Amino acid sequence: MTSSCSSGGCGPRAPLTPEQEQILLGHGTEYPGSSPLNGEKRPGTYHCAACGTLLFSSTTKYESGSGWPSFWAAEPQGVATRRDTSHGMVREEAHCAQCEGHLGHVFNDGPPPTGLRYCMNGLALDFRPSATGSAG
Repeated sequence: MTSSCSSGGCGPRAPLTPEQEQILLGHGTEYPGSSPLNGEKRPGTYHCAACGTLLFSSTTKYESGSGWPSFWAAEPQGVATRRDTSHGMVREEAHCAQCEGHLGHVFNDGPPPTGLRYCMNGLALDFRPSATGSAG
């Protein structure tokens, strides 16, 4: 898959793996605890694995205990949400604001200052470590 984004850090990407396609395009979910990004502590940024849009900064990442990479805030214009009534539940689905790839869900049980928990599938994210050692 290649990017069709014209802004927001998008750029050509390698083809998605079948697992990434299942999550980003098929609204799937990876197994809890399966993402190497759960333990990622380096400064950097998290981008959409499908199109490269900037989604999150490492400065908003925290350990939620949920088994998925979690953030208390998204980058402006990076993540959009919509109501998800699948699986007999009512939730807020988080998706890339540029390509609409499924990222995960947003819950109201996160830490201050937002009280939000962006519970993301690690396979939907592309972590880019900071070259200077500072987040962003």
